[in-house]
Amino acid sequence: MSAKALLVHERLCTVYGCPIPYFRTQEPLSELVSVLLSHRTRNASSGAAFCQLRTRFPTWEAVRDAPCVEVQEAISAVTWPEQKAPRLQQVLRRITELRGGDLSLDFLGELPVREARDWLEHLPGVGPKSSAATLLFSRLRMPALPVDSHHHRVAVRLGLIPETTLVGPAHRLLEAQLPPYWDAQRVYDHHEALMLHGQRCCFFREPACQRCAVLDLCPTGQARLASREGRIPPGTLTPRRSH
Repeated sequence: MSAKALLVHERLCTVYGCPIPYFRTQEPLSELVSVLLSHRTRNASSGAAFCQLRTRFPTWEAVRDAPCVEVQEAISAVTWPEQKAPRLQQVLRRITELRGGDLSLDFLGELPVREARDWLEHLPGVGPKSSAATLLFSRLRMPALPVDSHHHRVAVRLGLIPETTLVGPAHRLLEAQLPPYWDAQRVYDHHEALMLHGQRCCFFREPACQRCAVLDLCPTGQARLASREGRIPPGTLTPRRSH
């Protein structure tokens, strides 16, 4: 467990009001479909596409077996529907295959989190973020930590992970910093608090460091403000003067 990660969690939870209510409750297959549709797409657009898909097709079996062009039309609100439609059908077919004809992911709730994630990540196009989101956000409520771009940016700037760490590998590193006994609500709070901080304070461009609740823990923010004020940030060696 990382003491710094825990302190960041406590501070940001105070700012963003933990426990944070879950934004939806769906069975895990529906959650996986939602996650796959959301890649590189605004929430409003992916939500609209998901609703249109459910309106047009009564079951996930119907989506799986429909002509691909009809699925593509139903999800036209997302980015790259021409890629996501065949990939979605491929995933649904693969689940059916692996589960002996049963198109459901409810069984994942009986597995340890790591095994459930590994099972999902063997599906085409499902990576660490998608597997974690499926388990945590769905009604399974399993303590798997998703890392989105906002969460990742905040973690890098705080020095919780090296700046060269990509989002995919960051999942295991950041998850390892959390207490193993945390339940799904606390893991969810942690993800949401860091994500919200990235959206509302630690912006991609021009982060609002002067009002950051974890500035004293953030070497990036301290260096940035010191540079603006012409100061040397804490922990920086002062160069010797030559005589």
